[in-house]
Amino acid sequence: MRDYQYPLDLDWTTDEMVAVMAMWAVLEQAYEEGVAVASFLEAYKAFKKVVPSIGEERRLGREFEKLSGYSLYRGLQAAKAQGRGRFSLADSKKMQKERKKK
Repeated sequence: MRDYQYPLDLDWTTDEMVAVMAMWAVLEQAYEEGVAVASFLEAYKAFKKVVPSIGEERRLGREFEKLSGYSLYRGLQAAKAQGRGRFSLADSKKMQKERKKK
Protein backbone atom coordinates (compact mmCIF):
# COMPACT_ATOMS: atom_id res chain seq x y z
CA MET A 1 0.00 0.00 0.00
CA ARG A 2 1.22 3.48 -0.84
CA ASP A 3 1.11 6.74 1.10
CA TYR A 4 -2.52 7.63 0.44
CA GLN A 5 -5.88 6.92 1.99
CA TYR A 6 -8.52 4.80 0.35
CA PRO A 7 -11.66 6.71 -0.62
CA LEU A 8 -14.32 5.68 1.89
CA ASP A 9 -17.67 6.99 3.10
CA LEU A 10 -17.85 7.48 6.85
CA ASP A 11 -21.56 6.57 6.76
CA TRP A 12 -20.70 2.99 5.77
CA THR A 13 -20.66 0.23 8.36
CA THR A 14 -17.38 -1.39 9.32
CA ASP A 15 -18.19 -4.41 7.12
CA GLU A 16 -18.96 -2.13 4.18
CA MET A 17 -15.67 -0.27 4.65
CA VAL A 18 -13.82 -3.58 4.78
CA ALA A 19 -15.45 -4.66 1.49
CA VAL A 20 -14.50 -1.41 -0.26
CA MET A 21 -10.97 -1.50 1.16
CA ALA A 22 -10.63 -5.06 -0.12
CA MET A 23 -11.55 -3.84 -3.61
CA TRP A 24 -8.87 -1.15 -3.52
CA ALA A 25 -6.32 -3.65 -2.18
CA VAL A 26 -7.03 -6.23 -4.90
CA LEU A 27 -6.88 -3.47 -7.53
CA GLU A 28 -3.45 -2.46 -6.20
CA GLN A 29 -2.41 -6.09 -6.35
CA ALA A 30 -3.56 -6.35 -9.98
CA TYR A 31 -1.30 -3.43 -10.90
CA GLU A 32 1.67 -4.37 -8.77
CA GLU A 33 2.00 -8.14 -9.03
CA GLY A 34 -1.04 -9.70 -10.63
CA VAL A 35 -4.11 -11.29 -9.13
CA ALA A 36 -6.51 -14.15 -9.76
CA VAL A 37 -9.50 -13.12 -11.85
CA ALA A 38 -11.83 -14.90 -9.42
CA SER A 39 -10.42 -12.94 -6.45
CA PHE A 40 -10.77 -9.65 -8.30
CA LEU A 41 -14.33 -10.33 -9.41
CA GLU A 42 -15.31 -11.56 -5.92
CA ALA A 43 -13.98 -8.32 -4.40
CA TYR A 44 -15.84 -6.33 -7.06
CA LYS A 45 -19.09 -8.17 -6.31
CA ALA A 46 -18.77 -7.31 -2.60
CA PHE A 47 -17.88 -3.71 -3.55
CA LYS A 48 -21.05 -3.45 -5.68
CA LYS A 49 -23.19 -4.52 -2.72
CA VAL A 50 -21.87 -1.46 -0.88
CA VAL A 51 -21.78 0.85 -3.92
CA PRO A 52 -24.64 -0.23 -6.20
CA SER A 53 -24.85 3.10 -8.04
CA ILE A 54 -22.73 3.29 -11.19
CA GLY A 55 -22.32 7.02 -10.64
CA GLU A 56 -20.95 6.50 -7.13
CA GLU A 57 -18.72 3.68 -8.40
CA ARG A 58 -17.28 6.00 -11.06
CA ARG A 59 -16.78 8.81 -8.55
CA LEU A 60 -14.93 6.54 -6.12
CA GLY A 61 -12.98 4.94 -8.96
CA ARG A 62 -11.84 8.34 -10.27
CA GLU A 63 -10.92 9.44 -6.76
CA PHE A 64 -8.86 6.29 -6.20
CA GLU A 65 -7.21 6.61 -9.61
CA LYS A 66 -6.28 10.23 -8.87
CA LEU A 67 -4.65 9.15 -5.60
CA SER A 68 -2.98 5.95 -6.79
CA GLY A 69 -2.85 5.95 -10.58
CA TYR A 70 -4.78 2.66 -10.59
CA SER A 71 -7.98 2.49 -12.64
CA LEU A 72 -10.91 0.46 -11.34
CA TYR A 73 -12.49 0.56 -14.79
CA ARG A 74 -9.36 -0.79 -16.52
CA GLY A 75 -8.95 -3.44 -13.84
CA LEU A 76 -12.50 -4.65 -14.24
CA GLN A 77 -12.23 -4.69 -18.03
CA ALA A 78 -8.98 -6.68 -17.85
CA ALA A 79 -10.46 -9.20 -15.40
CA LYS A 80 -13.53 -9.72 -17.58
CA ALA A 81 -11.42 -10.07 -20.73
CA GLN A 82 -9.11 -12.60 -19.07
CA GLY A 83 -12.07 -14.64 -17.83
CA ARG A 84 -10.12 -16.95 -15.54
CA GLY A 85 -6.64 -17.57 -14.22
CA ARG A 86 -4.48 -14.59 -13.29
CA PHE A 87 -4.08 -11.18 -14.82
CA SER A 88 -1.72 -8.28 -14.28
CA LEU A 89 -1.92 -4.60 -15.12
CA ALA A 90 1.73 -3.93 -14.27
CA ASP A 91 2.61 -3.31 -17.92
CA SER A 92 -0.36 -0.96 -18.22
CA LYS A 93 0.98 1.13 -15.33
CA LYS A 94 4.45 1.29 -16.92
CA MET A 95 2.96 2.46 -20.23
CA GLN A 96 1.00 5.20 -18.44
CA LYS A 97 4.20 6.48 -16.80
CA GLU A 98 6.02 6.48 -20.15
CA ARG A 99 3.19 8.46 -21.80
CA LYS A 100 3.34 11.08 -19.04
CA LYS A 101 7.08 11.54 -19.60
CA LYS A 102 6.55 12.46 -23.27
